Amino acid sequence: MATGSHTTTPRLFAVPLAHPREEVDALPDAPDGAPPGPWTKEAAYRFCERLATNHYENFPVASRFVPAPLRPHLWAIYTFARTADDFADEPRFEGRRRQAIDAWELYLEACYHRDVDHPVFMALRDTVRRHNIPIGPFKALLMAFRMDLTKHRYASFAELRHYCTHSAEPVGQLVLYVHGHRQPELHRFSDEVCTALQIANFLQDLSVDIPRGRCYIPQEDLIHFGVTWDQLQAGRHTTEFKELMRFSCARVRTMFLRGRPVIRKVSPGLSLELEATWRGGMKILDLIEARDFEVLDYRPTLDKRDVVDIAGRSLFTFGRRFVRGEV
Repeated sequence: MATGSHTTTPRLFAVPLAHPREEVDALPDAPDGAPPGPWTKEAAYRFCERLATNHYENFPVASRFVPAPLRPHLWAIYTFARTADDFADEPRFEGRRRQAIDAWELYLEACYHRDVDHPVFMALRDTVRRHNIPIGPFKALLMAFRMDLTKHRYASFAELRHYCTHSAEPVGQLVLYVHGHRQPELHRFSDEVCTALQIANFLQDLSVDIPRGRCYIPQEDLIHFGVTWDQLQAGRHTTEFKELMRFSCARVRTMFLRGRPVIRKVSPGLSLELEATWRGGMKILDLIEARDFEVLDYRPTLDKRDVVDIAGRSLFTFGRRFVRGEV
């Protein structure tokens, strides 16, 4: 088992500013409308916990598999990303989406240099200092949310993967940092799993995204299989569409398998979390296939039985690895 080590030395805090110093020193009003301070660190973490535990996600956010001392730090990271995602998607931010994301980045930069009286960034500052987390993955996430504002279709799978390097891979990198894992090979495996999760979610969300004018199936694949945008909008489950979906699901399964070694190479608590997350992603593909790929008018989701089954199988697999001495 390969593990990293935690450090409290903020060696990575000397980060360059994307904005002039005076902009970072004089922050605008909080774009998310968080209650005004003053905030304590403890109250800030509780704020992040409430948001993280009350929002539905396909996959666990700091579940009981994660060691209790690390959960608040994952809640802080999740709340940063979840709020920025809302800026890009939620109706209440219409007309000020880019402004909100830009302000969020100012708050991010400020928290790497000083205390910020905002619950998300007070908690985040403590998290990045404790785990020596670089600012790069956070900025990459903000870039993905900016891309979401203008780019709704992708010409090639390579172009889609480039998007995922900003929208998906940073999440896994941040989780690894919190658990003390900095080895490049672990980050490579994690990148595959995170991108697979992202694309599985895109396939799951076709019935939601297409009416909004978004399509994360690459144009080169639509052309190859003979599927048109008009057919997608009309919700036509043609033979060609099902062949396209069968191929797309198989490609994502391959990515999950390519990244799976990360599960047995990390610390035990994270290993269980990743096992459950990995199985959750694979289950989404199972649900799509079980409907014979007819997902243009229906969004398959995990129900309670699925979640219990995933947790049980994850624990069983972890137990076998433990007996064999792999963890």
